[in-house]
Amino acid sequence: MMACSRTCSRVLGLSLGTTALFAAGANVALLFPNWDVTYLLRGLIGRHALLGSGLWGGGLMVFTAATLISVMGWRYCCFSKSAPCLSMLTALSTSGLALLGASICFVTAGVALKDGPFCMFDISSFNQTQAWKYGYPFKDLHNRNYLYDRSLWSSVCLEPAKAVVWHVAFFSALLCISLLQLLLVAIHVINSFLGLCCSLCEE
Repeated sequence: MMACSRTCSRVLGLSLGTTALFAAGANVALLFPNWDVTYLLRGLIGRHALLGSGLWGGGLMVFTAATLISVMGWRYCCFSKSAPCLSMLTALSTSGLALLGASICFVTAGVALKDGPFCMFDISSFNQTQAWKYGYPFKDLHNRNYLYDRSLWSSVCLEPAKAVVWHVAFFSALLCISLLQLLLVAIHVINSFLGLCCSLCEE
């Protein structure tokens, strides 16, 4: 049973580490719409992407936790079988770190999808004045949800090209990745409790 618990920790650590890399990659892509660096250099990137929750939250924090979980799975150094309570304390600490990072990423991605992309749009449809500006055109459309009305995707945002598709694709990816991370953390907590019980029974 203990061997099974350690194997589960190794798999969970590897899985969490992989999701952390994907989260970081998705957030990096959001900083370069259509892989164009000029928008970042001109400061024309939305605040949700600039917050970088996929980099430091779902990325670095989860990756750090994943590394510690993998180390626990291999029973290296201080995570020896002779210290089950220390192992459990470490397991809870790593779970808390991963939970915090994944939760921040999940909330940020959800808010970003709700607000819509940061892009250049024609404000004449809002105040009858011919002008273009950068902002969040879908944030004030209370009567229409852009996520369900795909006719708005190509008609509202003028620049960057396919801004809505880019925004929805990568923030949806971050949402799904962080949700998977939360699920893996829950499994890790259950596995850690089972490992502790088995260690105490063996003693």
